[in-house]
Amino acid sequence: MKNSERKNQTYSNRVLVAEFDDNWRTSLSKSGYVVYTATRDQAKVELLLQGDLKKLLIFPRNGRVLVGGGGTSHFSKPHRTIDL
Repeated sequence: MKNSERKNQTYSNRVLVAEFDDNWRTSLSKSGYVVYTATRDQAKVELLLQGDLKKLLIFPRNGRVLVGGGGTSHFSKPHRTIDL
């Protein structure tokens, strides 16, 4: 692991691809966001960001990722971010 940080609520508009492990439930919000909710501790999502950056995000149970149009993503707090 290159760098690991504990993060509070964050967002990004640079997400190109997000790969979620099997520990997520998916729903749709009234505002049109796709909502991913962690069903277990240590739920993981790997991100490919613009600029060829890769990150691994690790969430506790009930952590959320909201994904909207244009690559906009909101990440609930707390979560851990690891540079890959």
